[in-house]
Amino acid sequence: MSSLGRFLRTARERLAFKSWYTDGFQNAVHSGLLSLNWPVKHAAIIAEERYLQEAMRAAPYTDPLRLERFGRKLYSQFDEDGIIAEIFRRVGVTGRTFVEFGVEDGTECNTLALLLQGWRGLWLEGRVEHVDWIERHFQQERERGLLTVKHAFITAENINALVGAWSEGEIDLLSIDIDGNDIHVFEAMTAVRPRVVVIEYDAKFPPPIAVAPKYDATRVWRGTAYMGASLEAIVRVARRRGYLLVGCNFVGLNAFFVRDDLVGDRFQAPFTAENHYQPARYFLWELYHANHPRDWGPYVEILG
Repeated sequence: MSSLGRFLRTARERLAFKSWYTDGFQNAVHSGLLSLNWPVKHAAIIAEERYLQEAMRAAPYTDPLRLERFGRKLYSQFDEDGIIAEIFRRVGVTGRTFVEFGVEDGTECNTLALLLQGWRGLWLEGRVEHVDWIERHFQQERERGLLTVKHAFITAENINALVGAWSEGEIDLLSIDIDGNDIHVFEAMTAVRPRVVVIEYDAKFPPPIAVAPKYDATRVWRGTAYMGASLEAIVRVARRRGYLLVGCNFVGLNAFFVRDDLVGDRFQAPFTAENHYQPARYFLWELYHANHPRDWGPYVEILG
């Protein structure tokens, strides 16, 4: 989960805790507000849906080479699942393999939908309680050899050893979300050569600003606005690594890169931050998080 997701969840938990301990008149008022919560929330979701639909009917999103209109959520934080599926529809897949780090408990990340479809991959996670949860709830996938999970605090110095112990060479997808050192770890990674890369950017920095947090191997996100790199900074690093920016999701959170030998005429040029940058539209949060609490259990395929 991204820093945005963690911030919003923590804020809601604090508000809920505070509301729980109100008394007398305040508690009665709070109870009344709770009864109004769903109609208000429902109206907000409808408004967000209309806003998104109207935006997708206008330029530049009507260009069939753009990616934003393909956004769809299965298990990703926002609409990344649909964009990833569309990218691979255009460039194809090879071994159906992925690496993702910063997955928390795995129930909201960019590769769970692929795992559900039989892909094989590696998850790296820095918090032991999340790794324990994954080991319990994803036991079936682990026993089938589809999922490997490792507890590790990821740095630019150890990333190649961590990933290289699992696989080397070409993989289909690399997804990075560690809230700060993302760009530095991406630049350092040489153990695998992904066809597609998804990496979170800090949308408060529009092009041509090219900045990134100073590298600190011990850095942990502080729950503040000091988090990721600007899109232009990531584009510059990606270009040196042989990747081109092919789009961002409409919410303005994740950027999608494709290896330059696979791009061809499949995506909208120019492959620049100026063309594909999306500002932060975090107000669309409810549109993607209005369902039941996240969870996972064994699934079986129903044959025809």
